[in-house]
Amino acid sequence: MTAVMDNNSPGRPVSGVIVATGTPSPMKKTQRSIHDALFRHLTRGFAFFVFSLLAAIMASLLYGSQETIAKYGLSFLWTDEWDPVQAEFGALVPVVGTLLTSFVALAVAIPVSFGIAMFLTELAPAWMRRPLGTAIEMLAAIPSIIYGMWGLFIFVPFFQVYIQPTMIAVLSPIPLVGWIFSGAPFGIGIFTAGLILSIMIIPFIASVMRDVFELVPPMLKESAYGLGGSTWEVMWKVVLPFTRSGVIGGVMLGLGRALGETMAVTFVIGNAFQMPQSLFAPGNSIASALANEFNEAGGMQKSALIELGLILFLITTVVLALAKVMLMRMDQAEGKKS
Repeated sequence: MTAVMDNNSPGRPVSGVIVATGTPSPMKKTQRSIHDALFRHLTRGFAFFVFSLLAAIMASLLYGSQETIAKYGLSFLWTDEWDPVQAEFGALVPVVGTLLTSFVALAVAIPVSFGIAMFLTELAPAWMRRPLGTAIEMLAAIPSIIYGMWGLFIFVPFFQVYIQPTMIAVLSPIPLVGWIFSGAPFGIGIFTAGLILSIMIIPFIASVMRDVFELVPPMLKESAYGLGGSTWEVMWKVVLPFTRSGVIGGVMLGLGRALGETMAVTFVIGNAFQMPQSLFAPGNSIASALANEFNEAGGMQKSALIELGLILFLITTVVLALAKVMLMRMDQAEGKKS
């Protein structure tokens, strides 16, 4: 490194101006290349470790469920019988219960989370945003068994006495869709489990939505407001299109939590191995079936439960893959429009 000389004052360097005249020594170059190679291979190893872990989980589930795979094949998916005494098993009831509870949870959680995120980013006063956002995030830290106990001892009796009879009286007479809300007011059931799940996943979806909404450049929103747009129009036509990928990622995060939730669902779903005749009927889910029966299972029953775990693993993988494909197609369509 040398200093640049001032032409007006020979022999005097220009203050603060330094020019690099040398090159790194061969030893330093070798050290840098070694460090870069080590870092590259280390990060690559971390990435492949994730794939190896997924492959190991998949292989262990396949190995543990080989008895039922050999006996039932694909018919295990649409068989609704579950009789440990006769060693007859089918996955239809828990699969349907898992999908229904997750659908109810998302149907409730998505609009509520969007409203929370919209309020925190656009409408709430500055002094309220941080404490309210922290309170919402604290819901995610509550253990699932607490949600299950609260649901069973507090929410289910209230829902059974005050809410469910009214919903049955009002919604069951509706043609074509009334049967969905028919039945006796047990309190427990598919719908109740979905509501508890929605409360559990709202903090995840709302937090992600709030964070991505805050990343929208203020100029975009101010321009929309300047053109006369309302808060709803700005959120729907400007903020949501800009943050689409992040919002869908938050929804997928909540869906993953809903699909695999165990204890809270076990408390309030009813744990009945029968096809639900309505959303208010007791049912079962894959996670609750595993929690209830795995301890005492053996032989064919254990293999059937492990295959249920394999099915849940595949459902989660397929859902995430479909979400990724949907995002790619939406991005391609957006590129064609522009």
